[in-house]
Amino acid sequence: MSHSATFDLVDARMYTPGAVIEKGVLEVRGGRIGAVRPLADWERSRDPGVAVVDAGGARVVPGFVDVHVHGGGGFDFMTGRDGSLDDICLYHAAHGTTSLLATTVTAEHEPIAKAIRLIVRAMKRGGRGAQVAGIHLEGPFLNPLRCGAQNPAHIRTADPDELRALWELAEGRIRLVTLAPEREGGMEALRFFRERGVTVSIGHSDASLEETRAAVRAGASHVTHLFNGMRPFHHREPGLTGGALLFGELTVEMIGDGIHIHTEAVRYVWETKPRDRIVLITDCMGPAGLPDGTFPFEGMTAKMKDGILRLVEPDGTEGSLAGSTLTMDRALANLMRWTGASLEEALPLLTLQPARQAGLERRKGSLEAGKDADFVRLNDDGTVEGTWIGGVRV
Repeated sequence: MSHSATFDLVDARMYTPGAVIEKGVLEVRGGRIGAVRPLADWERSRDPGVAVVDAGGARVVPGFVDVHVHGGGGFDFMTGRDGSLDDICLYHAAHGTTSLLATTVTAEHEPIAKAIRLIVRAMKRGGRGAQVAGIHLEGPFLNPLRCGAQNPAHIRTADPDELRALWELAEGRIRLVTLAPEREGGMEALRFFRERGVTVSIGHSDASLEETRAAVRAGASHVTHLFNGMRPFHHREPGLTGGALLFGELTVEMIGDGIHIHTEAVRYVWETKPRDRIVLITDCMGPAGLPDGTFPFEGMTAKMKDGILRLVEPDGTEGSLAGSTLTMDRALANLMRWTGASLEEALPLLTLQPARQAGLERRKGSLEAGKDADFVRLNDDGTVEGTWIGGVRV
């Protein structure tokens, strides 16, 4: 990716953290944002040597940051090969995602290790499409009672030697890890990752409210796909679901496809949870963007019908939901439709807040001076007209 991009994007409706600038200018300098300012200010003191791009009044928003995505466009981070990661990243860039965490699933040690090696190699090389900004290790240290579409045959307790091996393979690029703290070795794994600056998420977990509270005290600050893969709320034992809604330290993920969570449940979270503690994710799987059909899925089989992925049980019946085929632009449109949120209110859930949770907020997540020039141009109907990463249209 070129970092020599230098131009002034003028006359755009700019969505900045503090305000919407109706006639704004985004100054891109060497792939980063030099300044965001009103058109009138720019006209008084513009640099005449810099190329000008007319936005024609279009809406310009920060690029979306997806901290939980497994694949797309027919490819998967677990089974990818050199080059195929670009296909995943281009697929999501077409829907406004500019940064993502390549997310693994529960498998035996070697397939996870192979995926990590491939992701690290791709990150070092750089590629096309959305930037792979790190790794989200989802499993294998989960609770088989709440496995969802994670293969229960490969779920295991956290072993210090395996933790160290995976960390060393990733060369410090793990930014988020999902684990079940109530399992044997779970709290030790939580502390291992926290000591290394990784955001720890509670997920695929049967934790009680008190076990959730203990994990928060030990440094857990995130909850993987709220309501899915966890003990449901009960008035006598609120469990992880209750803790996720109650504890201010926990930021919750939501899959905004209208399938994983009822639309009114999304609205409930929007109206009750502090909004700066919610992030939208896709949990998107490899078959997204392909025709309906049957697909291999980590030693199991998944079937996609009408864009909905479900495991196929040994007897041929439908099983658990197996991730989604959601994209971030659809998640944004859905949230606004279900909650009545404005674009300005909804954007942080796809930009600054996921960037914060992934430790990327100094470079990503908002249109501010000094950050990477990652931005998206939206049409009036909310569809993505163009995606720029480091000032380069992808």
